[in-house]
Amino acid sequence: MRYLLPCLVLLLAGCSSGLSIQRDYSSANHASRVQYVVLHYTSTDLEHSLQLLTEGPVSSHYLIGEEPPTLYQLVDENRRAWHAGDSSWQGRTWLNGSSIGIELVNPGYRETPAGRVWAPYSEAQIEVLLALLQDIVRRHGLAPDSIIGHSDIAPQRKVDPGPLFPWARLAAAGLIRWPDAQAVARVQGDFTERLPEPLWFQQQLAALGYAIVLSGEHDEQTRNVLAAFQMKYRPARHDGLADAQTAALLQVLNSH
Repeated sequence: MRYLLPCLVLLLAGCSSGLSIQRDYSSANHASRVQYVVLHYTSTDLEHSLQLLTEGPVSSHYLIGEEPPTLYQLVDENRRAWHAGDSSWQGRTWLNGSSIGIELVNPGYRETPAGRVWAPYSEAQIEVLLALLQDIVRRHGLAPDSIIGHSDIAPQRKVDPGPLFPWARLAAAGLIRWPDAQAVARVQGDFTERLPEPLWFQQQLAALGYAIVLSGEHDEQTRNVLAAFQMKYRPARHDGLADAQTAALLQVLNSH
């Protein structure tokens, strides 16, 4: 017993000194955990957006106000925020762990007898977003296909950031790919004469990154994915119907 007590004292002393970690070496083989940036709208005003994202069950890394377009960081980029939910893109699922979430204060839409009326984004808000995206892309080395909407990764249940979000502005800033208008016009004539089968549309959407079942039918899930694609690349008409222009947009995007 008289030998056990000194050993115990030494053991406890070692524990109290903390864990010793050798940090003189560092591997060259690593990358950012961030693979995507997901864009959302909040569906409410700034006050309620801040309350929801700081006290509720959801969160995002950044929030951009409307007027003024104040930029709030709510979650450190190295931490997981709860913004994507049940989601999929390019074969990856549950994207909270591999993405940065950005919420823009915007009411979304209101239902009217004539259909949905969508709220526009302010110019100042988009300018702040562009600067933030350029900074994130630079720091994390992200590819153009890495910036996506909530409706892209969850088209069966989400429609944000909606058809009034200016994706073309992101393309002009070099942040996302965009189909060449002349190439689309050349291809569209061929599709006007003969529209591809539903399976072709499903395969093209899957090649871009959308999660879609290759059912071979123009079913509800296919319409939802088509509508998400159209909101991004042809926001003037996003009815989820397969047509020649949508086919041309898909083919041009997938051929580059």
